[in-house]
Amino acid sequence: MPGQTPSQTVGPFFDFGLINPGEENLLRGEPAGDRITIRGVVFDGDGAPVPDAMIETWQADANGIYNHPADPRRAEADPHFTGFARAATDPAGEYRIRTIRPGAVPGQAPHINVRVFARGMLIHAYTRVYFEDEAANAGDPVLNLKAVSDRRDTLISARDNTGGETAYRFDIRLQGDGETVFFNP
Repeated sequence: MPGQTPSQTVGPFFDFGLINPGEENLLRGEPAGDRITIRGVVFDGDGAPVPDAMIETWQADANGIYNHPADPRRAEADPHFTGFARAATDPAGEYRIRTIRPGAVPGQAPHINVRVFARGMLIHAYTRVYFEDEAANAGDPVLNLKAVSDRRDTLISARDNTGGETAYRFDIRLQGDGETVFFNP
């Protein structure tokens, strides 16, 4: 009797099959909101850059509405903004996503949901990007979880306007010192 197929790690990725040109840029068309770039490096447990990771993001529009059937306000969502992006890391482990700054979802500070796929991981990891210059962070229920308190800073992106664009730096550490907070789906 055949057995169950054994689990596999989630990488390395073949970018010709998973990454389509332009998926890292949500600024096609004219979505409402402030245009920003999220950029960073994915690091492994030894602190080395991961050159073959994939980052997916899902976020609300500038008014805090997800373009998704589960959002009861979907009918009011910006029709020019899907909210989904996918980016591969380059040989230096760097990724870049061009998007808009999300609005606050009811009861939560503005944030971007992130899913990380990388070699050696049996399942992908979930985290969030918050913004260092956001006053609503103080009342966000996720940022105020006791389990998050000692590593809260790993969820906060730092404003980094090098290159003349509004950008936020969000490095992802998969393990080890400064490991990013990851959540169960």
